[in-house]
Amino acid sequence: MEEHILDPELPVNNLPEEEEEFHHVNNPANDIKPIIKKYLTVPNHVEKAGNKFYFSDGDAKVEVYVVTDDIIRVRLAPHGVFLEEFSYAVPKLDMKGASFELLENEFEFCVSTRNVNCHIRKKDFFISFSDNFGHITNADAVPMHWEENVKFGGYYVYCTKVCQPDESFFGLGDKPTDLNLRGKRLKNWNTDAYSFAWNQDPLYRSIPFYISLNEDIAHGIFFDNTFKSQFDFGGENKAQTSFWADGGELQYYYIHGPHMMDVVKNYHLITGTHPMPPLWALGYHQCRWSYYPEAKVRVITKGFRDRKIPCDGIYLDIDYMDGYRCFTWDRKYFPNPKKMIADLAADGFKTVVIIDPGIRVDDNYWVFKEGKENRYFCRRSDDYFMEGHVWPGRCQFPDFTNPEVRTWWGGLFDELVEMGVAGVWNDMNEPAVFGAGTFPDDVRHQYDGHRGSHRKAHNVYGMQMVRSTYEGLRTIMKNKRPFTITRAGYSGVQRFSSVWTGDNVASWEHLSLGNIQCQRLSISGIPFCGTDIGGFSGEPDGELFTRWIQMGTFSPFMRAHSAGDTKEREPWSFGEPFTSINRKFIELRYRLIPYLYSTFWEHHRYGFPILRPIVMQEQAVQTNHFRQDEFTYGDKILVCPILAPGQTSRRVYLPKGKWYNFWTNEMVDGGKELEVSAPLETIPVFIKAGSVLPEYPVMQYVGEKEIEEVIMNIYYSDYEVNSFLFEDYGETFAYEQDIYLEKKFVVNGKNDRLTIQQSMEGLYTPRYENYHINIIGLPFKPSKIITDNGETKDFIIDADKIVQLKFRKNFKKLEIVK
Repeated sequence: MEEHILDPELPVNNLPEEEEEFHHVNNPANDIKPIIKKYLTVPNHVEKAGNKFYFSDGDAKVEVYVVTDDIIRVRLAPHGVFLEEFSYAVPKLDMKGASFELLENEFEFCVSTRNVNCHIRKKDFFISFSDNFGHITNADAVPMHWEENVKFGGYYVYCTKVCQPDESFFGLGDKPTDLNLRGKRLKNWNTDAYSFAWNQDPLYRSIPFYISLNEDIAHGIFFDNTFKSQFDFGGENKAQTSFWADGGELQYYYIHGPHMMDVVKNYHLITGTHPMPPLWALGYHQCRWSYYPEAKVRVITKGFRDRKIPCDGIYLDIDYMDGYRCFTWDRKYFPNPKKMIADLAADGFKTVVIIDPGIRVDDNYWVFKEGKENRYFCRRSDDYFMEGHVWPGRCQFPDFTNPEVRTWWGGLFDELVEMGVAGVWNDMNEPAVFGAGTFPDDVRHQYDGHRGSHRKAHNVYGMQMVRSTYEGLRTIMKNKRPFTITRAGYSGVQRFSSVWTGDNVASWEHLSLGNIQCQRLSISGIPFCGTDIGGFSGEPDGELFTRWIQMGTFSPFMRAHSAGDTKEREPWSFGEPFTSINRKFIELRYRLIPYLYSTFWEHHRYGFPILRPIVMQEQAVQTNHFRQDEFTYGDKILVCPILAPGQTSRRVYLPKGKWYNFWTNEMVDGGKELEVSAPLETIPVFIKAGSVLPEYPVMQYVGEKEIEEVIMNIYYSDYEVNSFLFEDYGETFAYEQDIYLEKKFVVNGKNDRLTIQQSMEGLYTPRYENYHINIIGLPFKPSKIITDNGETKDFIIDADKIVQLKFRKNFKKLEIVK
């Protein structure tokens, strides 16, 4: 080949033609730009595809998706290519009859629905939202941005919003900090946090959903990203709130209010609600790490029945297993588990067993053998099995993001169900690994065909485990409702399971923390929640345990639980007067079960949270943004736990309206604080005026007695109030075919009369025939009662001035006349 020598005096265009095709560069890396954050620039193009609008700056692309009139989703693709749409939190995203249009002027594009507008500013790609009065509720502080992740591929993604001076923030799951998150910086990465402390973060769950409240207008942001994510609520910069993640897409839902309740309901519209639990699950549960051998279990359950303390659930922790191998029994400690479970059931106890994700590496262990043969266990990037030590020793872990594995896992419960097990408790599913904390980042997951490393799957691993547990139990148990409880979870876990707040501590601080955490979980979309009553680690005294029982009476999930290296803590463990007080409150729990169950129906069908902080009752009152002790169960019962030792009274704030002291029936006006007496045997509990509060007779367990009549406590009000009572079989899914009864009561009083109207929906017929009606707070002495069929004088007025009468359950209207 002829050698050409470049003459520096010769013009480049005089080179032979074939040489012009080559450009020799000594160092190609010179043209590689440094990794920096990149921002959206100027939107210069828009396309419409159905209810989706795509805006582009020539490179990056933003999708604005109209979900409903109140929900708009925003997605960012840094180089114009979106990931395949998939979400464990949002199983199916349907446009719910929204009306929308794209408007444009010289300053902005605007996607507008009946209730909300999404503005895309032309000069800089800032995105903001406004209501139909033109009030800006949410606005970018800087354009959405991203940074390339060289190590793993993909991008770090960021969104920064304007934070208003008086803006408050709520939600994000069970973070152990103040209810109002203003000024906090928090992380979502499911973590086994034994004996966690105040302000410790992260904990067991990742719920990337928060509610903003400013100028009496609420909206929500749901950042549906399963990677490690972080939230800053005006912590670093008081004028900004931000959320960002280590990977995945920048994808968030703007959820409009204007009330906090509207935001939570709309969040449930896309992530789902909790199915109706079996009625027994609302009873009292007793647990310990661990009750064994069988004789000990029988001693504990006999202790409840002998002392006439109601209880429905008894739990078996890891020591019931053979060498901690899941789906096995230690026949030394439990020689005949089927008979034991049957005997417990005959005495009214439902048996709940723990199941962890770690499967012992043992070729003689049938679960491991099946999982290994079918390649169901997680593998690392170089195809080695993911192995780590947990309770059984060296373990491998099923990939619950694989639907085939979920089906297999769900089928493993067949023998436990056949033995009579009524519920399953999934623990250690953050996932927790001794020494390492959790899985390495390079573990691979099938992710329902969408593939991902553990960076992507970590926060959903526990949710997918309890999903497979729930779906397996539902298949095996036919039409009976499963009961499941999980420690780890992600948004949407409420479709499959209840939760508890994890391994807490026997301290007054943790009693206060548990109160806040359950309220926060409830407004974060996870209604069936509770704490380990008495604290998991440490030693409570009798006063602390009793105050915890009192708070737990008004937790959706009520379970006492303790570590094996602590003293036992059953309701009678501290002697008198604590035993009697604990019995009184657990009995109150059982009396209120028809009300508690009805609030569950309101959640399941309508998306209402069960526990509601005071700020949700009166969000316009700025001081309420910082109240975190009081809460309501449903909207009728207001509770203020006693959270300090030696306290015999406390200040309680009552929202506007009229309220009745539950213990004295004294009516007081709300909208103010008052000092309430609270000796050890009581806590402040108030009932909203106008409420119809249904009540069952005290039982030692749900279903012990046939309901012969339902007590209806009706609290007089001089304004109209609605109440609900939900009834069905309590253990089947017949309610999904309308085999239920939803009763609506409308109470309205005047100076000389009280009217109660009842309407019904559904196909269920309860077996009892009559109500025992107690009318409380009537300001006049009645002379007669007018009914559907005429007049009756068959009533009495007792020593407490309560008007009592019995009446048939299907009345349409009662009128008590002066």
